[in-house]
Amino acid sequence: MKKLLSAVALLASSLAMAAGPTIPLDKAPIDLRDKASLQNGAKLYQNYCLGCHQMQYQRYSRTFKDLGIPEDLGMEHLMFTGEKVGDHITNSMPADYAENAFGVLPPDLTNVARVRGANWLYTYLRTFYVDESRPFGVNNKVFPTVGMPHVLQELQGVPYRAHETRLVDGQPTEVYVGIRTDGSGELSTEEYDRAVADLVNYLVYTGEPTKLESHALGTKVLIFIFIFFVLAYFLKKEYWKDVH
Repeated sequence: MKKLLSAVALLASSLAMAAGPTIPLDKAPIDLRDKASLQNGAKLYQNYCLGCHQMQYQRYSRTFKDLGIPEDLGMEHLMFTGEKVGDHITNSMPADYAENAFGVLPPDLTNVARVRGANWLYTYLRTFYVDESRPFGVNNKVFPTVGMPHVLQELQGVPYRAHETRLVDGQPTEVYVGIRTDGSGELSTEEYDRAVADLVNYLVYTGEPTKLESHALGTKVLIFIFIFFVLAYFLKKEYWKDVH
């Protein structure tokens, strides 16, 4: 438990490095009952995120079971470096290499959705933009001076900050109107947003794999308490009806 709490604290510290101006966050369409979304999110994570970011508190076997992925298919399509199905989801990047390349050790993402929140992650992954002054050539609206490349760029296309000329106080003024892409991505804007939603959905799941089970158990407990209350109430009335 101490190890887990320390990891969460380290993650929070790492992700809070660039506390820039607050911008409105978009609502992430999270649905932990959508197995297809979770499966696609797991695929995206394994292909685009795991190279740098581990999930050392999540096991392959637990993921396959919860997401309804047959073990043989999971091992074939989601395990790339000879791990065993009972292993945690880790990568082989040496820590010293990662620190030299990125300036800081990329944080473990098992609990990132609990630290940052689904809306923050959903907005973050959709607001990278070209910035040649940055080491990796990109910056981010919700995480200014971000220290990682835009790993999903081949899906989204090259993103840039779009501006339009509008009259402000009677004067033509360049106004920021959002992030646009050059159309070179493998996905359309709508498809990319859906892919990001699937990835964030998966990150929300790994942060609390038992959430649906806990909610179901909580509902059963509340039903039991209600039934017990009704029975106790009528039993009390029966016992006390002749007292007065």
